[in-house]
Amino acid sequence: MGHDISGFNKAGEEIAYARFSMWNDHATILYSLLDASDYYAGVSGIGDTSTFSTQQIEKALNEYKKLFDNGDSSLPENDFVTWDLEQILNFIQNCLAIAKEEGSVKVYFG
Repeated sequence: MGHDISGFNKAGEEIAYARFSMWNDHATILYSLLDASDYYAGVSGIGDTSTFSTQQIEKALNEYKKLFDNGDSSLPENDFVTWDLEQILNFIQNCLAIAKEEGSVKVYFG
């Protein structure tokens, strides 16, 4: 079990991926940024998809920047946290690139 979160373009190609072990609380950061708590099932996602507009992904990126780009995060500074935050940022940026190009991006929460 774990959180396997994938972003897809309209052709169905995976363009973004984030993986969190089942007990990694950092998964909730990505769910929260995407305003997708309904897709969170504790040790994994619910196994469903949602489509996000460019504006929704831009909002997620802006929230990420507010929380983590100013160095005021309440998260401890270590390699584990740094890796997860980079994974989240890369996921959002990849989804945003496709959403800007295609108008939306589909995200699977598994």
